[in-house]
Order: sequence, then structure tokens, then C-alpha cells
Amino acid sequence: MKTYSYYYILLLFLLIGSGIYGQQDAQYTQYMYNTLSINPAYAGSRDGFTLSALYRNQWIGVGGAPETQTLSLDTPLRNFSNSGLGISVVNDKIGPIQETYLDINYSYTIPLSKKGKLAFGLKAGGHLLNIDFETLNEYSSNDVLIDDNIDNKFSPNVGLGAFYYTNNFYLGLSAPNILETKHFDKSANSENGFTSLATERINYYLITGYVFQLNSDLKFKPAGLLKMVSGAPLQVDVSANFLIKEKLTLGLAYRWGSAVSAQMAYRIQQSFLIGFAYDWEPSSLGATQFNAGSYEVVLRVELFNKRKIVYPRFF
Repeated sequence: MKTYSYYYILLLFLLIGSGIYGQQDAQYTQYMYNTLSINPAYAGSRDGFTLSALYRNQWIGVGGAPETQTLSLDTPLRNFSNSGLGISVVNDKIGPIQETYLDINYSYTIPLSKKGKLAFGLKAGGHLLNIDFETLNEYSSNDVLIDDNIDNKFSPNVGLGAFYYTNNFYLGLSAPNILETKHFDKSANSENGFTSLATERINYYLITGYVFQLNSDLKFKPAGLLKMVSGAPLQVDVSANFLIKEKLTLGLAYRWGSAVSAQMAYRIQQSFLIGFAYDWEPSSLGATQFNAGSYEVVLRVELFNKRKIVYPRFF
């Protein structure tokens, strides 16, 4: 079984990855604590009820800059072997645009060896789009392009994912929304030919990481994330984190050409973890007086873990 498992993994990832074109979804620095938001196959993988809440404030001091809140809950299904269920909510605001995603996530896990497991994930839900043109500084009621706001425009959402993991390694590939929804503004004017169009493009995520046990009190985890979407530059995140005595996590991260980040997390008792990350922009934007960087705060709560793990998994 072990010999064939790697062929299954490779084939699966090639199938899901075909058609990638290379950022529309919300951006995270602490995606390792918010994995369900980008990969439905993660649901239930921590073997207990898990609640994660994240707040991100990007480009502090820049008017209309992105602001994101996420909330996710997931758990293995006790009465359905190898299955997991989760709910994720994402609220993302940038300028006059506010998007809210509400999704249900289901995963099914196949043991490939004594240590390795491969989970398949499916996400289904909805997306609400709001655009308030009146918040724009140059708003004019006579502008035919923006004469109407968009209020709670609903679009369906479907996503797919795969997640392979052992006790010290993980590899995931996902497309949280595979429906390329087009939003047409009702303000299109047939006389002058003006139209307004926004398209929700497919975002592809590839995540991976490996945990090295340096000694009994210290673990080291290098990790990476690739984010690909048509019409936008490839996003590459790499990070290196140290876990000290299963309590304190310290690390650094780099987003290619965009940000350098410092990360810290602390586990309070067995069930509670709180984390903080700060991003500094090395670009020309970061050098301006209007940008004081970006920050994230995350809280994770784990309950009813069926294995009662003394040393929790580092992802």
C-alpha cells in the first residue's frame, strides 16, 4: 500500500492542478492556523472540535485598505468513520467593496500507510457582495458608471481540496471557489456603451511543511504557500517557525516581493492558542508615511480531542 500511495497523491494533485493560470481571495500570514478557509480537506484532521478566529488589518494608515475577519469550526464525525465536517465564515472589506463567504466543508480521509493519510475535501456555500459607491471620495450621483450600489448580491460557491499528512509532514492543494462568477452592474448604459464588470476568479493554493524534532524541547518547521490566480502575480510565502516546549512559537516569514513578517504564538494550557503576526512592506508602499505595516491576531480553541494528545501536531 505504501508503494502505491505516492502515485495516488501525485495523480490527484496533477488532476486538481491542471489548468492553473497564475489575488482575489483574502490574504493571510497565519494561514497555518486558518487552513480550513483555504482547504476544505483540512476539516476534522486535528481529531477534535476546533474553533479558529482571525482578524487581519492590512496596510495600516492607508484609506480603504483590506480588513479581514474569519471564523471556522470543524470536527471529525464520530458516527461516520474517516469523515470531517466544518463551517467557515470569511468577511473581507477593501474600499467600498465588502465580500462575505459562508461555507460548509466536508472531508473524507483515506489511510495510505501506518503514518500517512490523504483527505479529500468539498466545500459548498454562498457569497454575498456589497459595493457602496457613496463611500468613494470622488462619488457623484450623476456618474452613469456608479449610479447604483450593489446590496447583498448572492452567488453560489463550490470548492475542492486535497490534504496529505503524517505526524511531521503535510502537503495540500485546493481551489476554494471553482465557480468564476461574473457580477454585472445594473448601471450599464446602452447609449454610451459603458459597462461595469467584476469577476470572481479561481484561486489555487498549494501548501506544504515539514516538522523537524531538534531535541525534546524544540521543533523546527519550514513551510510554504503558493497562491495562483489568473491575471495576478504568483504569490509565494515561505516561513520558518520554532516551537519551544510545546508552548511558544516564534518565527519569520517572507512573501515574495511584498512583505517580511514576524510571527508569535503561545499555547495556553492544552486547548487554547493565541497568535500574532506583523508584516512590514519592503516595497515603495511600505516606505510611505501612510503605511505602518499589517497585523493579524488569531485565536484557536481545541476541545474533545479523541486521542488526548500530550504533544499536539505542529500544523
